[in-house]
Amino acid sequence: MPEFMGHFHQWGAVIFFILLYGGALLFIPFYKKMDKKPAGVYFAFVIAFAIEMHGIPFSMLLIGAIFGEFLPEGILWGHTLFEYIGYTGLYINIVLVLLGLALILHGWYIIYHGYWKKVKGTGQVCKQGVYQYIRHPQYTGLMLISLGMIFGWATLPTLIMFPIIIMMYVRLAKKEEKDMINEFGEEYLMYKEKTKKFIPFVW
Repeated sequence: MPEFMGHFHQWGAVIFFILLYGGALLFIPFYKKMDKKPAGVYFAFVIAFAIEMHGIPFSMLLIGAIFGEFLPEGILWGHTLFEYIGYTGLYINIVLVLLGLALILHGWYIIYHGYWKKVKGTGQVCKQGVYQYIRHPQYTGLMLISLGMIFGWATLPTLIMFPIIIMMYVRLAKKEEKDMINEFGEEYLMYKEKTKKFIPFVW
């Protein structure tokens, strides 16, 4: 068994990272059943990341099975970017994850105290805080967390699933905006004109 296997099979760490990154979904409101599909892909991304980081190097084993030899750590598994940017990838990971979590929690707070008050008959278009600049800060947060994980530990499953996550949340955002237009009409259209979808002043 290669020497690198020493830092795998740490299943306590696997569970920790699944709870840490997967826990963000607890603050993403599910409006309809279709919302759960993108969340499921994101959670699968988290599981793949955690298992490959501290459980089993699945990508390396798959490549080894196909090509008949093991690839050294840093080529499509493990610290893939370490040779190029060193520990910078780890720092980028931390920054993006913290920023993503902040957006998710902030967005949840505003939605809970704004839009969800419609249950009491006072629901409204959320325009406070980060919603002044982007319409889907929580989805931006999930994308940032996912991107951060790739900087920290890029593997075949995460590289494949990341664009799928983006595509699914872009589609979900479009669907939700249609629902908001149906619910709030001109007010939401005016709000949409003044804001970006995911990135302030850009996208």
